[in-house]
Amino acid sequence: MDVHSPRTPRRRHMRRATTLIALGAVAALTLSACAAGDGGSGDDGGDKTLTVWLPGTNQTEIDLVTDTIVPAFEKESGADVEVTFVDWGDISTKLNSAFAAGTAPDVFGHGPAATADFVANDRILDLDDRVAAMSADDRDDLAAALPGGQVDGVQYLMPLSLQGYLVMYDADAFTAAGLDPDAPPATWEELKTAAEALTERDGQTITRSGFLSPSQAIARQQSFATFLFGAGGELVNEEGTEAAFASKEGVDALDFFTGLYSGDTAVSANLGEDYLNAPAAQQPLVQRSAAMTIQAAPMMQQIVDAAPDRDLRVMPALSFEGGDPAAFGGAGPGLMINADSKSPDLAWDFIEYMLSPEVSTEYTQGTGAIPVRASAADSDYAKNSPIITTFLEQSEHLKANPNVVGWVQVRDALDKELERALNGVASSQEALDAAAAEADKILGANG
Repeated sequence: MDVHSPRTPRRRHMRRATTLIALGAVAALTLSACAAGDGGSGDDGGDKTLTVWLPGTNQTEIDLVTDTIVPAFEKESGADVEVTFVDWGDISTKLNSAFAAGTAPDVFGHGPAATADFVANDRILDLDDRVAAMSADDRDDLAAALPGGQVDGVQYLMPLSLQGYLVMYDADAFTAAGLDPDAPPATWEELKTAAEALTERDGQTITRSGFLSPSQAIARQQSFATFLFGAGGELVNEEGTEAAFASKEGVDALDFFTGLYSGDTAVSANLGEDYLNAPAAQQPLVQRSAAMTIQAAPMMQQIVDAAPDRDLRVMPALSFEGGDPAAFGGAGPGLMINADSKSPDLAWDFIEYMLSPEVSTEYTQGTGAIPVRASAADSDYAKNSPIITTFLEQSEHLKANPNVVGWVQVRDALDKELERALNGVASSQEALDAAAAEADKILGANG
């Protein structure tokens, strides 16, 4: 989910290899397989320097990548790797400037939703042949994630993790409200009923939200998508040429979303407040200012660490009555190769290394993310984490934004109209009709 607090970009330079005994053998196997399988030996005319930009400001991830993973890759490949971490809020702008100046990195990370625009502007390499050269076992192991990095069926982005948003709930609050924490809601209608029982008020003021769904800029589009998918709706048509969200399913989903914050049965306080990016100790579940919240797996892990004595649990994906369970998610951020890179083979070697089974598990465990490989379900990381186990079990229900050219503009147009509906400025139908009209112009211009 591309929702992040803007901060100052951070830059880290890599030193040549230190040691990483645990990962060294894996790296050797990965690189050997690469050399034998696809010609991607990293031999790009003798150039052994690689520049990599990764999005994010998570210090745990920065330390893991710069102090552990990259030095191990450098040792095995003999390459010099320079890694730069860039805040999510700045990554697109900085990449566009770098491409214009001819200084873009060999490898860069971004969310899947940005992939189609890079393809349309001939910024990234087609990775189909390189993926085809991977072993069949590898491709099967990555099968749940690979489609999220494709545009028109062609692989351009290699996801490093899965992402998803499920509901975390306070089991003790359920018990205190007369609800059974062992039988949590299975539909959004049941969740709203439970949320009404869990909501606490001081007069007209909600002092404990029964349920919180992200409602700040951009994140509210992803909340809407969760409800829309659960209602059986779609964001765009099958061809990706027209908006499809101004439908009955879309109106039902947005009515549900707005009803959380308004009316006599409102169950959510602080519309527009960004709780997702608050520190773990300040999360509504930890502060007991909410009984249920939509959360991503990494923050759920941090919440459990911040409140180790609490009984906090995760619900499976929900649907509206009669529908199929669904939640916003799918392929997470991944890596792409600059079409102008002078070291495309070395760039691919680095990507394959990041996706090798042990390194991939090390990376997702270190960041608290959902593993990208199905085989990771057998890892100690997954087995020891009920949160990760639940997300892996629900991965088939995670659904992403479409990979179409102009999607970021469409998303922003939709987000603006969702804000109007949530604040009572427009009805759900009016807001979605206005967003769809703008979306159709954008998609038509890019079609």
